[in-house]
Amino acid sequence: MSTEMTMPGGGTRGLRTRAVVGVALLVARLRPDRLRRVLTFLSRGARPASHATALAAYESVVTTSRRCAGWYGCLPRSVAVALLCRLSGTWPVWHAGVRAAPPFAPHAWIEAEARLVGEAATLDEYRPLMSVAPSSR
Repeated sequence: MSTEMTMPGGGTRGLRTRAVVGVALLVARLRPDRLRRVLTFLSRGARPASHATALAAYESVVTTSRRCAGWYGCLPRSVAVALLCRLSGTWPVWHAGVRAAPPFAPHAWIEAEARLVGEAATLDEYRPLMSVAPSSR
């Protein structure tokens, strides 16, 4: 017996999230300097995202993409969340850096209203090496 399987988040919102995740998977493969330039360009003119908006985008991304929900999916996940927020005219603070405490490892995360979005850690547990905040230009 077989069961029909569907992706979470049906309707147009689910389609938008899947499209954004696809774009994020491609953008996340760019070299760091190009990634930063692309995200800086996309953040122009956006309002700062609220924590609630960023969290809703985060939850939509992780329920739609198994790759983004995984341990090693932090870069495409953070890019997808930022892009999904951008579709609503907002932009969270996007960071790429390292965990400050053992185990030291690279990590990418999103911050909104000076709070981490979807992370179990606190802000002082990460050290950003690259950040893209909403810009007014």
